[in-house]
Amino acid sequence: MSEPPILRLNPALDPAALAAAYARDGMVRISGIFEPAVADILARTLEKAIDWDIVCSTETGKAEVLDRATMQKLGGAAVGEKLKAATLRARTGFAYVYLGYPMISAYLAGRDKGHPIHDLTEFLNGPEMTAFGAQVIGHPGITKLDAQATLYRPGDFLTRHDDTGDGDRRAAYTISLTREWRSDWGGQLLFHDDLGDIERGYAPAFNTMTIFKVPRQHSVAPVAPYAGAPRLMITGWLKDSPPDGTPRSQ
Repeated sequence: MSEPPILRLNPALDPAALAAAYARDGMVRISGIFEPAVADILARTLEKAIDWDIVCSTETGKAEVLDRATMQKLGGAAVGEKLKAATLRARTGFAYVYLGYPMISAYLAGRDKGHPIHDLTEFLNGPEMTAFGAQVIGHPGITKLDAQATLYRPGDFLTRHDDTGDGDRRAAYTISLTREWRSDWGGQLLFHDDLGDIERGYAPAFNTMTIFKVPRQHSVAPVAPYAGAPRLMITGWLKDSPPDGTPRSQ
């Protein structure tokens, strides 16, 4: 039996060229972020092996996370009401509904010990990835990559926001591991100008990383009710938090 491929970045990447594109546009789209065999393993992990939580916004915009035990305790009707309320709030403000897995907090809490998703969490916060991210965005102080796995189903969405946070977010990123997607299925990562027009949009793709400066107005378009596949991503921020985790001031 052959050994599984090493979790590493694609050695064919050109960080200097990616850094030039990021400096010019404030974002960069990186195809083939991993070697094909690595991307296949990561995608299969998201497709087959994650015990997803429901993540939905509250009235304050904070996340309410409904794990399996919470959903069973509440019952289907109560969970449905929470999702309906979040969807209605999207008419007038920041709101979202999707499935998620909190990679950092799960790792630290010992949730699902031995799960392969934790190998990816370690890699994203290891020296190869932090150095790569620091070089691409031109910020040598990157110390970690916050991360969550997400699955958008038909009807899931994330309304417009700019990722303003605690002061340690230097850039946002997505790693798309969606094997098949049609542009009319929705789910695009959309960037908005000050007038609300779409400056740029990226459809879900496979083995593709997008990095963009924050703050920047963006959203995820609702996934169409007829979408035929899940929208699978790893999302988060490149951060320069001190080793003790205390956020830097702006």
